[in-house]
Amino acid sequence: MSVPHLDPRLLRAFVTVAEELHFTRAAVRLYVAQQALSRDVRRLERELGAELFVRTTRQVALTADGERLLPYAHRVLAAQDELLAAFGQARPLLLDLNSPGLETGRRVLHRARELAPEHEIMARFESGLTGAAAELLAGRLDASFGRFAGLDPVLRARLEHQLVRYEPMAIALPEGHRLAALPEVPLAALAGETVYAGAGNPRTPEWTDLARRLFDGRGITVAPPAPLAVGTEEFERLMAKTGHPVLAVIGFPVLPRTVVRPLVEPVPLSPVSLVWRRGAAHPALDAVRRAAAQLAAGEGWLRRPEQGWIPAIDEPVNSVHD
Repeated sequence: MSVPHLDPRLLRAFVTVAEELHFTRAAVRLYVAQQALSRDVRRLERELGAELFVRTTRQVALTADGERLLPYAHRVLAAQDELLAAFGQARPLLLDLNSPGLETGRRVLHRARELAPEHEIMARFESGLTGAAAELLAGRLDASFGRFAGLDPVLRARLEHQLVRYEPMAIALPEGHRLAALPEVPLAALAGETVYAGAGNPRTPEWTDLARRLFDGRGITVAPPAPLAVGTEEFERLMAKTGHPVLAVIGFPVLPRTVVRPLVEPVPLSPVSLVWRRGAAHPALDAVRRAAAQLAAGEGWLRRPEQGWIPAIDEPVNSVHD
């Protein structure tokens, strides 16, 4: 009696379709033609003697056999990734840091490289978590950072996260601004101001939502959408042209002719999570998670100050992972 052999490629095709529940999106993730992907799934079904998906013109769903196979397939593919990594054949892990110069992601990256020098971990910059989420689900990124509660619930259901830091927020001011001389800026002092918080940027709506929740009832207006500035020089030029303060975080890169001041009374906090696709497997992802946990514990990143503020909507999302 011959022993059945399953090609891991077929299992990867199955897992990707199971995660996307859409053959076209799964094919894009795998960089294959949709017809080839469908052929691989049908071949796997023949070899297993089981129907794995229910396909209609409107949707794709897992059958009971598909649900039963999925955890086994994940374990097989994870073992294959570990084997390749052991022989130096793992692909680089792509870690999105949002923007150059932001402290939290950069420090996690550096620590992860120390913990796993045998792996290649490469930085990417996708500006915001909403923009990065699409890349995570498409398999073009492995992990990112940002405010998990600010994502659409449909996206959150397909992602996992680990809370890393309650990042104190700040305000970037033109050096001639009336508040620039203050060492700290009370939120009440911003009443009457129009503050830029990325409104209209499709990659960062979670940040704009955080600003709106913070400013609500305090007489602070979110600046209307502006042309998307790419690069420090363009951002500096646009800021000088509008004169608007910019909502930021502590450690925000200081631009020429600007100052960055902590916000107080209360101390607003930006909840930053490490985020990855549900079921994703990469031998370096564990190192990134360990690096984030070590820094969070060692630096007190998850301690909230007495006057700390986060949106009420973020509390239940983050409490599971605190």
